[in-house]
Amino acid sequence: MNQLSFFSADTVPPEITDLDGLIAGPGQIAATADRARVSVVVDAQWRADAIASMIEDAGLVAEITRSDEGNLLVRTASVPELAVLAARWTRGAVKSVPAGWVPGPRALRAWALAAGRTENNGSRFVLGLDPHAPDTHPLLAQSLMRAGVAPTLFGTRGNQPGLRIGGHRRLMRLVESIGEPPAGVEAREAWPRV
Repeated sequence: MNQLSFFSADTVPPEITDLDGLIAGPGQIAATADRARVSVVVDAQWRADAIASMIEDAGLVAEITRSDEGNLLVRTASVPELAVLAARWTRGAVKSVPAGWVPGPRALRAWALAAGRTENNGSRFVLGLDPHAPDTHPLLAQSLMRAGVAPTLFGTRGNQPGLRIGGHRRLMRLVESIGEPPAGVEAREAWPRV
């Protein structure tokens, strides 16, 4: 049994900024003059359910639907409360990492839910990145370092770029931050462990 950190996602109250983690990964934010919507395509129902729950915990309405390509899509409604998030994460119409951003525990959890996967029999964990926003990758690696989890950036021009976290201490720090996996075998298999 792991001891929870005082700064674990399980102990921090929900906020709209938790959705930063979706945008840091493969999530998208679409904005109009005074409203915005966050959406993310995921590969499993457990991910969609857990992300929808986080969105609702932050006080927003979540919808699970299908993308035009038939993939699971989780999104918020287009609401004024997300306009500040859009302003922080975009420059023009391009995704951009906010200056000095440090992901909190719940943002890290959202990122792991959206695009986390184990590698090498669980000895490494990868936080997936947006393949359409390669300029954000080095800045997100720096952001993760500021959060106390030093990653290795890989696949910057490939289909599945990510930030790889390996080593007992780094994985322990990540697990302490993001908390326990959602219920279900698939979630436990995809969640980091030490």
